Amino acid sequence: MFTGIISGMGRIEAMDATPESDSVVLHISAPNHTEDLELGGSIAVNGVCLTATSIVGDILSLDVMGETLRHTTIGDLAQGEGINLERCVQAGGRLDGHVVQGHVDGVGHLLEHESLGAWDRFRFSIPFELARYVAKKGSIAIDGISLTVTEVSEAHEKEQWFEVGIIPTTLRETTLGQRVPGSAVNLEVDVMAKYAERLASFNNIESSAS
Repeated sequence: MFTGIISGMGRIEAMDATPESDSVVLHISAPNHTEDLELGGSIAVNGVCLTATSIVGDILSLDVMGETLRHTTIGDLAQGEGINLERCVQAGGRLDGHVVQGHVDGVGHLLEHESLGAWDRFRFSIPFELARYVAKKGSIAIDGISLTVTEVSEAHEKEQWFEVGIIPTTLRETTLGQRVPGSAVNLEVDVMAKYAERLASFNNIESSAS
């Protein structure tokens, strides 16, 4: 489990295709993130929970299966590109952001970026099937960053979107400062909303059966 509080930035070193498979091996530099990380340990890369398969100094190798490549932006990363990093939260640690699983639900795109002086307004598209989980003043993870939703589109709108406010520190210390309109980002909606919907669906079935 993660909190969506980015602990530092790393860099893509290489991405090797796996022979006879749709997976790849991702090689990243992760300064200050490998101490006490063991093989099989978890680290979030742009919000995607990945498993360390090799650790040499600050260089990590991570296996990325085809399912992950199809549903996240990992496969589009280029050598030298900056990435957001977060180690999994320790039991008893502070939950400064919100509960983030590192299980990306879908990909959105930056639609608008407006500087408002002390903070910036970002508007992102969101797949229609995910929009129902996003509420004003609720939480969402964008490329692994825990953020508070400031505005949402109306339910009847065909093209769904949401907005977040970003402070200068977040722009400097994460990849959001590098995003331009059209940039793709990983989205993870609030897991509590998904569980609530799932539970309600079974309650409706039980009510109909009684």
